[in-house]
Amino acid sequence: MVEARDRRFLRALSYRFPTPEAALAEQAHLQAVLSLPMGTVHVVSDVHGEHKKLEHILRNASGTIRPLLAETFRGRLDEAEQLALLELVYYPRESFRHATRELPREARDTLFRTRFVQMLALIRELSRAYSLRHLERVTPGEHGALFRELVMSGPLGRDGAYLDGLLAPFLADDGGLELLREAARVVRALSVFELVVAGDLGDRGPRIDLVIDVLQRHRNVSFTWGNHDAEWMGACLGQPALIATVVRISLRYARLAQLEEGYGIPVEPLERLARTLYGDDPAERFKAKGEDLRDATLLARMQKAIAVLQWKLEADVTRRHPEWGMEDRNLLHRIDWERGMVTLPDGSVHPLLDRAFPSIDPVDPYRLHPEEAACLEHLRRSFVGSHRLWAHMRFLEERGSMFLCRDDHVIFHGCVPCADDGAFLEIPVGNERKAGRAAFEALDALVHRAFRSQRREDVDVLYWLWAGPGSPLFGKDKMATFETYLVADKKTHEEHKNPYFAKIHERPFCLRLAEEFGVSPARALIVNGHVPVKLEKGESPIKRSGMAVTIDGAFSEAYGDQGYTLVIHGARTSLARHHHFRSVQAAVEDGEDIVPEVETLRENHPVRRVGDTERGVELEGEIEDLGRLVRAYRERAIR
Repeated sequence: MVEARDRRFLRALSYRFPTPEAALAEQAHLQAVLSLPMGTVHVVSDVHGEHKKLEHILRNASGTIRPLLAETFRGRLDEAEQLALLELVYYPRESFRHATRELPREARDTLFRTRFVQMLALIRELSRAYSLRHLERVTPGEHGALFRELVMSGPLGRDGAYLDGLLAPFLADDGGLELLREAARVVRALSVFELVVAGDLGDRGPRIDLVIDVLQRHRNVSFTWGNHDAEWMGACLGQPALIATVVRISLRYARLAQLEEGYGIPVEPLERLARTLYGDDPAERFKAKGEDLRDATLLARMQKAIAVLQWKLEADVTRRHPEWGMEDRNLLHRIDWERGMVTLPDGSVHPLLDRAFPSIDPVDPYRLHPEEAACLEHLRRSFVGSHRLWAHMRFLEERGSMFLCRDDHVIFHGCVPCADDGAFLEIPVGNERKAGRAAFEALDALVHRAFRSQRREDVDVLYWLWAGPGSPLFGKDKMATFETYLVADKKTHEEHKNPYFAKIHERPFCLRLAEEFGVSPARALIVNGHVPVKLEKGESPIKRSGMAVTIDGAFSEAYGDQGYTLVIHGARTSLARHHHFRSVQAAVEDGEDIVPEVETLRENHPVRRVGDTERGVELEGEIEDLGRLVRAYRERAIR
């Protein structure tokens, strides 16, 4: 007999599958999917605004299309022909126009047919790993049925006349360019089943808005948030200290275009504040690391004005939350204004490198100057009122989480906070303290709740995730912004990393971490970004334990212009190291590609199937539910 609670669930499921035959067909499909090779997952991290490089890496599938093409056309295409086909897959519009700009019509049509047939061969090869239903998902819209017909034309023995008939209308319309673009898109979509971005989409690099535009065009993308993502999400929700932080970092790297052009957020209120209060200040300590259309001195004054405002607003939020233990980061009341000295929390005394702060009242240093308050209100309204910023941050929130598990790879941005002995630290989550996976899951729920409730106490958590000493996304003891600007002694600038980053070199710690996150200790690989691998100092992304890897490879030009992709494939897990990307023009006209250096981290024997993965466990549960629905139909418990 079917119990009442079970009947309610099965009745809801019956709306999707209204007959036993429909439920059986779905059950059969899922059972077959379990036997297919697992879809390839590509993991990147710390993009930091570098949208052009990111897009190229997505177009070349982190270098994995090149060896596939070489194997598919071994003995049939020489190296030059293979390169021409690769360029077409990466940039079909630009490369086809470049290749045919001097060709007569007949030769152009012949080249189109040749290249299109070659792309079909790639699509057929890639389709071996997927169900026809998945192929339908990656070929949606007007061309979907046509592509499925084309893919099946080979196995069905269609002759050349049939193919010519299908292609003729496209040749007559635009020379086949649109169809080539669609074919290239399908090749790229089948090459990467899922893209995981392990945090930090923005800051440092040019345009976070264009990074998110690139990712929104990807069919299947997931995020594990980084502290820079928390910063932008909090600013979108109106958190004052994070609004000031986003603006300050945009000024520090001369990236105002992402605010003004990208999100329609004017910085004129801050410009007015800088002119009013800092109009004759050289602001030498606040020079931008880059160039903007504005005068360099004005940019420095604007950065100084927003930095002071940020320090005041940070004091406001950290005093509301004593559980964070961040009171020692409030330093304005520690300044001896007559002597121009600051006493840091460790008791050391240092001269200030800049003593001109007309907006700070020595008697009440955290009170906002009226001009600062007006500037903040203008900025807050602009951030909260930007529809494009809201849409982008909602995308990041909806597709995001604190961690992900993919085929026994535990993926997160920063760290699992721990003590020196490796014990997982309890960290503040709302009114509770939690450690390990429980803390990650609770923080995950809190971030999603902040977008729904927009209550101040919920949104404030995003500030703690950005810079809190126990934050899994930050992973350091302090954010030394004040000292970096105003104290000469570089020892005061040091931000000490959580012991996690040392412990992942130890196998026992990684085994315990794998158990904590519910993956197989025998196969586990711990994957984090956040901390750039300093290759020039001999550091390796692969830790001595052999169970952990850091994939922050200095993707941004500001950090080194390199970067990694971790490729989780049914046959192996590999690490692709990328290099500088010059331009689309160089890729098309000079055949320039980011050919990564690929290192295999592990081989899988036998090849991993969908049924071997976390997704397989989910599908087996769905298969069981469908079986129960079929039985309920047969027993007339559901009609």
